[in-house]
Amino acid sequence: MVLCKKWTLAKPFIGKVTPDNFKLVKEDIPEKLNDGELLCEAVYLTVDPYMRVGAETGNAVGNTLFGEQIAKVIVSKNAKYPVGSIVRMRAGWRTHTLVKDAEKEISRSAEMGDLPLSLMLGAMGMPGMTAYFGFLELCQPKAGETVVVSGAAGAVGSLVGQIAKIKGCKVIGFAGTEEKCKWIKEELGFDFAYNYKKTDVDTALKEAAPDNSVDCYFDNVGGMFTVKVLTHMKTFGRVSICGSISNYNDTSVPTGPLPFFSILKSQLRVEGFIVLRWYSRWEEGETAMRQWIKEGKIKYKEHVTEGFEKMPDAFMGLFEGRNTGKAIIKM
Repeated sequence: MVLCKKWTLAKPFIGKVTPDNFKLVKEDIPEKLNDGELLCEAVYLTVDPYMRVGAETGNAVGNTLFGEQIAKVIVSKNAKYPVGSIVRMRAGWRTHTLVKDAEKEISRSAEMGDLPLSLMLGAMGMPGMTAYFGFLELCQPKAGETVVVSGAAGAVGSLVGQIAKIKGCKVIGFAGTEEKCKWIKEELGFDFAYNYKKTDVDTALKEAAPDNSVDCYFDNVGGMFTVKVLTHMKTFGRVSICGSISNYNDTSVPTGPLPFFSILKSQLRVEGFIVLRWYSRWEEGETAMRQWIKEGKIKYKEHVTEGFEKMPDAFMGLFEGRNTGKAIIKM
């Protein structure tokens, strides 16, 4: 038997995420497999804000929290996946996984070359594809345009800003600390970087994008921040709604100005998305991101937490702004 540890949902996420939302459970997995089966051990796991929303609307109390991981095959009765193979799968928050149907349970791995395997959960994984397709398909940026990115030092926002620079845009990023602003401006090449906790959104955009000259807005935060950004957009501007992290811990009924007049007045195109819409094209996105990384056009940062037992703390840190770049759990 192999001892598996897994984190389950102890109670629904309502308001701020706390340690009480999680329960560590142990189970034994038999090492004797049937033909076609695999036993995998996690190498890297991911925590992302969407896991909270998904759990709120789908995961039942007692279930293993969901998410992707990179794992190594440690026992195999499947010729396609011999012992030592590295796989990507949606196994959730667990150290070991018995794979009974590899064709359904294992996702296609990206061609990594000499890049770190953890990037399959970051710039070469769901966050990278979110940035690539969510920005390019919905915002359709053109050289010379002005792009605003909220959550600009996060796993997705930091990539969106760099893709916008590759496309010849002026990029304005908002993040939550001076250190993060320094990183996105000095290392990632953003033209403007503002600490939204110290600089008012309206004041910042009057400086960086005067006369309502924002063409594209990639939204990771929602709330009043986004309501304000929409008032600075150009006629026929495009808005990609990726996340709403500012509202995730809020249990109150939202109040304040509504965005609908801004959308009407400037004839904005506002579209929300879930990245799996483009799953059939992920190889295209992975190829582009890999090339940009190798050329030095895309830089990345990983906020690595070591130890499976620390997964809940790493997850809670997402909503406190503790991570810069992609949050990764290393086993």
